[in-house]
Amino acid sequence: MSSEPQAPKIEFPHPDYTLKIIGDNHDDFKGLVVEIVQIHAPDLDVEQVVVQESGKGNYSSVRLSITATSHEQLDNLHQDLKATGRVKMVL
Repeated sequence: MSSEPQAPKIEFPHPDYTLKIIGDNHDDFKGLVVEIVQIHAPDLDVEQVVVQESGKGNYSSVRLSITATSHEQLDNLHQDLKATGRVKMVL
């Protein structure tokens, strides 16, 4: 019996699946993130996307919600975001 805690299982579809994408603070970062997310989650409500700068202004975080349809969708989205070379973390 393993004593390691296991991540909660996600049931799909999962509406309002929230993502926080962190990267270098540039004017076009939000647009880049939205463009990639819309490929994997066309239902993205761009009006609800929130951008916040870090305290020193070096980084931006983009928060958004999608309807997650599968682990594959989330994995592909994460890979495409990281492949830009501009995304530091996806939470």
